[in-house]
Amino acid sequence: MSAVLSAYDDVITRYAPVIGLETHVELGTLSKMFCGCSTSFGGEPNTQVCPVCLGLPGALPVANAGAIEATIRIGLALNCSIASWCRFARKNYFYPDMPKNFQISQYDEPLCTDGWVDVRLAGVVHRIEIERVHLEEDTGKSLHVGGATGRIHGATHSLVDFNRAGIPLVEIVTKPVAGTGAQAPEVARAYVTELRDILRTLGVSDVRMEQGSLRCDVNTSLSTVDSEVWGTRTETKNVNSLRSVERAVRSEMIRQAAVLDAGERVIQETRHFHENSGESTAGRSKEEATDYRYFPEPDLVPLAPAAEWIEQLRGTLPELPSTRRQRLQASWNLSDPEMDALANAGALDLIEATVAAGAPAEDARKWWLGDLSRRANEAGLELGELPVTPAQVAQLAGLVTAGRVNDKLARQALSGVLAGEGSPEEVVAARGLEVVSDTGALGTAVDEAIAAAPDIAAKVRGGKTAAAGALVGAVMTATRGQADARVVRELILARLTRN
Repeated sequence: MSAVLSAYDDVITRYAPVIGLETHVELGTLSKMFCGCSTSFGGEPNTQVCPVCLGLPGALPVANAGAIEATIRIGLALNCSIASWCRFARKNYFYPDMPKNFQISQYDEPLCTDGWVDVRLAGVVHRIEIERVHLEEDTGKSLHVGGATGRIHGATHSLVDFNRAGIPLVEIVTKPVAGTGAQAPEVARAYVTELRDILRTLGVSDVRMEQGSLRCDVNTSLSTVDSEVWGTRTETKNVNSLRSVERAVRSEMIRQAAVLDAGERVIQETRHFHENSGESTAGRSKEEATDYRYFPEPDLVPLAPAAEWIEQLRGTLPELPSTRRQRLQASWNLSDPEMDALANAGALDLIEATVAAGAPAEDARKWWLGDLSRRANEAGLELGELPVTPAQVAQLAGLVTAGRVNDKLARQALSGVLAGEGSPEEVVAARGLEVVSDTGALGTAVDEAIAAAPDIAAKVRGGKTAAAGALVGAVMTATRGQADARVVRELILARLTRN
């Protein structure tokens, strides 16, 4: 890891990155974009299909009104202009998982244009400009069988599942993002995180990256720091986690720098990101728009959303994440850096839910940004992927507040919760972790600590009460950290300073 970081540090001293992100969002409609087939996830292969989504001759599409409404709401939330007139187009290319050999999409007349999203990182606000938000249909899914990687290379045969073909898909395309420098990977991750939170707040998608309902293509290019000409971009396809968005940008910057340093030319191509290695491999040469031979879709009428309807939809927008953060920041009395750290860690929902479950905001922040964040990083997981709930964290904080466990014992209890041993209450009971505060039970340990350290005991008797800390530590060690330190100190002072 240190070698990678040092390589990255070297890259950013000589090269300036430009990034761009294309995010595909499967909408949460009950039926597909142009037919009535179910969109539910996990059905038996090829059981959620009909002549329309299979592209059979004579089948005609009908646009899903709910998908159009959801796309307009997304555009409004992203500060876009909504077209008063637009239309669908055919995007022609040949994939085995696309039954019609063309995709119904939008080309030069998208539904939403010219928006923006602000993300804050390390105290700096980066405005990510949105070029377009357009509506299209998803493709099917190819399954390559018999190989070690799940890709076509090395597979013995391939299967095609058309259940996903025709599901409403929104593509959100940013304009090129320049000027982020060394923070480019983190800015990319922060943008996708913000976008995911907006979409989840709108309720238009479940945005489950692990199921493919939110997929990100990451465009990256490098140019020398003194150049006014941007470099050749590559597109890393279908990056499927927030962590991988950051890793994909970082690794591609390092790779392109090595290519340029060798005096070679970066090829405009798509690349496949590998989660296990954090690196990418070449896919196919990158097409231009002309390669797709776009033309207006002849089987669908244009879309002309009325201005009154658009304003009605604007009025249905919920409190968006940026507004919510401002409200919570004021409620929890946080500084900008504190709120940035909380948001960038992906902990906002978790902390708010923990507070709602009864924990003070400070305690909720301490656990999620401290011990739990460390454990998530060590496991290579997002915070929300840890097997612990906000209610359990609130219960753990309550045990500490009540004095039933101290921080050390609470961390042991948390380990048990993460291991699936039950709730914090159950783990504390099963492991016998509760703090011992009974003076009778602690008396023997206190007497033994005093007898084992007569020189320290003498100092305490002489009025140097600060020296009692060493005796408290000895008792804590003897009781495996379960003694109530406050009670132990009181017992020690009572024995050594009484007249």
